[in-house]
Amino acid sequence: MKYFMLLITLFSFSSALHAERIKDLADIEGVRSNALIGYGIVVGLNGTGDNSNSSPFTISSISAMLERFGINVRPNLSKMKPKNIAAVMVTAELPPFARPGQSLDITVSSMGDSKSLRGGTLLITPLLGGDGQAYAVAQGGLSVGGFAVSGQGTNTVKNHPTVGKIPNGARIEKAAPQGLTTAQEKVIIMLRTPDFTTVRRMKNVINKNLGKGMAKATDAGTVEVWNPHADAIELIAQLEQMELRTDRPAIVVVDERTGTIVMGQGVTIETVAVSHGNISINVAESADVSQPFGFSRGTTTVTPNTNIQVAEDGAQLVVLPRQVTLASLVSALNTVGASPSDLIAVLQAIKAAGALHAELKVM
Repeated sequence: MKYFMLLITLFSFSSALHAERIKDLADIEGVRSNALIGYGIVVGLNGTGDNSNSSPFTISSISAMLERFGINVRPNLSKMKPKNIAAVMVTAELPPFARPGQSLDITVSSMGDSKSLRGGTLLITPLLGGDGQAYAVAQGGLSVGGFAVSGQGTNTVKNHPTVGKIPNGARIEKAAPQGLTTAQEKVIIMLRTPDFTTVRRMKNVINKNLGKGMAKATDAGTVEVWNPHADAIELIAQLEQMELRTDRPAIVVVDERTGTIVMGQGVTIETVAVSHGNISINVAESADVSQPFGFSRGTTTVTPNTNIQVAEDGAQLVVLPRQVTLASLVSALNTVGASPSDLIAVLQAIKAAGALHAELKVM
C-alpha cells in the first residue's frame, strides 16, 4: 500500500479559454488506414530458428516454397532440421490515399519457437487486407533490438528478439478503395470523443465561417457539412484549421490495484466534512503452564493467554468547503493527510454523500 502512487492531472488554463482545432478533435469519414497481414519465412538465422518437432508448419512452408522452384523434398521431410529458418507473421498499416510504388514499414513476429530473429531475412511475402486481396509485398533484412544467447548452463535474453522491424520493407502493389471523393455531396466529421456541447459548438463555428446552414449536427459525435463547390479537399483543409472551445465531462478515475487517481478538469465538490483515521489491532498469544505440587495426583495444565490491544490514530474532522478549481480541490483533499490508498476511500465516500460533482470510474 505504501508504494501506491497518486497522479493528478493539472491544467494551466480553464476550459473557457482553451480552444482546439477540428483537426485535433475529429476524423473525416472515409479517411482511414487499413490493416495488412501476411505469413512468411525468415531465413539466415544463426541456429535460433524453429524446432522441426514443435513447429511442423515451418517444415511444410519450406517444402511448399522449394516446390515452386522445382525442388521436391517431401520424401525427406522427416530428416529436415531447419534451425536457421523461422515461420513469422508480417503486419503493416496501409495509410489512406497510399498509391502503388510507395513503401511501408512492417513488423515481423515469430509464430513458432524461434529463440531470435536477429540477422534473418524475410522472403517475399504478400500482405493481405481484410477482403483477402494482396495490397503489398514485403521482403528484406530484419532489424531486431535484442538478442538471445544460450549455453549448456545458462542463457541470456535482452529485450524482445522474436519481433523485428523492416523500415520500408514492403512495396504497395494495389491502392486501397477510396472512401472519399472530391465531388461528394457532403463531408462528414466524426468526433473522437462524442459530446453534445462540443458537437454543437463545432456546428456553430463551421456555420459562422462558411455560412448559415452549411453544417448540421446529426448526433453527439457527427457533423455533416455541405460541399457546394464539389471540392472536398479544399473544404476539409478549411475545416481542419477552425478552432472551437471543447467541453468534456468531469471524471475521476481510480485504480485501486495501483493506488492511482486521475482527476479531469471541472471536478468540484460541495461543502462536506471528512474524518479519516486508521485503526490498528495487535493480537498476542502466550501460554501459561500450571505445574502440580510434588507427590500430588494433579497433571500439568497449559492455559492460553490472549492479549489484544486496539489503537486508533487520532483523526480530525476536516471541513472541505465548496471548491471551484481542480488545484484548490487537490489542496483541500491533501489537508486530510491521507495516503493515496486512503484518499481513494475518501473520494468514494464523498461521491456516496453526493458532494462530488464528477463521474467516479473505478478500474
